[in-house]
Amino acid sequence: MGAVKVLIKVFGALVALWLVLLLVGLVLPGHYRVERSAVVAARPAAIYPLVGDLRAWSRWGVWFSRDPAMQISYSPVTNEVGSWSQWKSKSQGDGKMTIAVLRPGEDFEYRMDFPDMGMVSRGGMALSPGADGTTRVTMSMEGDLGRSPVNRWFGLFMDKLIGPDFEAGLANLKGLSEAKAR
Repeated sequence: MGAVKVLIKVFGALVALWLVLLLVGLVLPGHYRVERSAVVAARPAAIYPLVGDLRAWSRWGVWFSRDPAMQISYSPVTNEVGSWSQWKSKSQGDGKMTIAVLRPGEDFEYRMDFPDMGMVSRGGMALSPGADGTTRVTMSMEGDLGRSPVNRWFGLFMDKLIGPDFEAGLANLKGLSEAKAR
């Protein structure tokens, strides 16, 4: 009979822990934002073709190199508002990115859909020229986590999950852009 009491207490503790995690998840922030920047020794005109055309992202984005078997499809035109790229990947997930705003030489804004997670994010790449011929490139992504406590817990870790990918991608973009500018 003692073993049953122990099992009931363990079960009760697990249910109580689950309820606490659920309730805390409901009051966590419902929005996330990740942002990273890099200074590139090139003018915006040398950088923008790598940012403003979805096909060029595979040259510097870290996600593409992580899964060589990733299946990617593109809209017929890949460098204007409404253009999209869609991917399927066992390791990187499935998604679709659609260009929302293009300001050549200045910025690029996109909408990213993750159907497996039921999440939609907005992001962008902003190019800010410096007086010395350099450009600050800022990559950002933000999204609404909805009412789901699971998504809200996940949101706490978005900066640590996505930030390093942004840093690596910006380093790749910097290398390509500076080589092109020479």
